[in-house]
Amino acid sequence: MSRKPELKGRPQLRGRAARLARLLPTGPAQAARTPFVLLVVLLLGGGLIGLLVLNSALSEGAFQLDDLERETKNLTDEEQSLQRDIDAYSAPDALQRRARELGMVPGGHPAFLGPDGKVKGVPSAASAARAPLVLAPEALAAATVPPSASASSPRPTPTSSTPGR
Repeated sequence: MSRKPELKGRPQLRGRAARLARLLPTGPAQAARTPFVLLVVLLLGGGLIGLLVLNSALSEGAFQLDDLERETKNLTDEEQSLQRDIDAYSAPDALQRRARELGMVPGGHPAFLGPDGKVKGVPSAASAARAPLVLAPEALAAATVPPSASASSPRPTPTSSTPGR
């Protein structure tokens, strides 16, 4: 009878199990565990170092973001302060006060030219004795407006012809 000798430490297999057993390596041909363990340790160590670098970069970005938000807040506060200054300088009472400091006086009654060339209205010259045109609400309550100086001065008579013709 032709029986195969039994391998050491293995029971004799038959059929499909025998065919599969021939595919598996036996004995000293197995791969060493040391390179595999080193590979796993290196992969884990590399992953941990990569996570450390990534975490450091994220926290640096968070600090930069905090600095930029603080700078944005400071610049927004400065912009609002400058806008308040602009609003204060462009208020009617501030404009009137600065105009008076420069020696300007309110203008007289205007006259308008119509499309047909006729003068509409009675023009008058500006005088320094006129009452201010624009007063702040606080100034309106406290100030008494003197009688108009223009009542005593003669007004020019309106002309129906256009100047220069």
